[in-house]
Amino acid sequence: MTAPLILHNFFRSSTSIRVRAALNLKGVAYEQRTYALRRGDHRAPAYRALNPQGLVPALELPDGTVIPQSPAILEYLEETHPEPPLLPRGATARARVRALASAVACDIHPVNNLRILLYLETRFGADEAAVAEWFRHWVAESFGPLETMLAGSPDTGHFCHGDAPTLADVCLFSQAVNNRRFAVDMEPYPTIRRIVDACAALPAFERALPENQPDAA
Repeated sequence: MTAPLILHNFFRSSTSIRVRAALNLKGVAYEQRTYALRRGDHRAPAYRALNPQGLVPALELPDGTVIPQSPAILEYLEETHPEPPLLPRGATARARVRALASAVACDIHPVNNLRILLYLETRFGADEAAVAEWFRHWVAESFGPLETMLAGSPDTGHFCHGDAPTLADVCLFSQAVNNRRFAVDMEPYPTIRRIVDACAALPAFERALPENQPDAA
């Protein structure tokens, strides 16, 4: 019997949420190894030996290969478990989905992840209110254009592209979940809200939620 994949992750990490959702959508079995980021578990030598970046998530394959970085993990899953597809057919359609996903993965997450927020606190003395304001600012910078792109495109369907979830949806959903912690106002984004609600109605996304993970207690 082939050993399962091991997902090294943290229950509240948006990048971990997106990978869990993709694994669930594709029906891929996996085990979890969890790391309390505020406690610094991810900086332990044992984890650094697996992933020198010390970031989550990382996907450990049965042969011991470790894939860091959620975009690389998502592309790996798409290539090795093509059904159901998370990228549409056609180069133009795939480019659109990747662009929508990147608006979250490249423009929001890098400036709003935990290590950035902690640095704002420790280096610049930002209090909880200032950190939340920072978070909301950078969400709005991308969610405004994303709403326009999604609402104005005939390619937007029940989900970001057509009527089945794609890589764009797993990224958008995970960001929307994290937005709740910082009281992001979602009223200006009706199309995004509709798509996130459509994702939340699927068991694969529900199982990926932070509160449904073993380290959520």
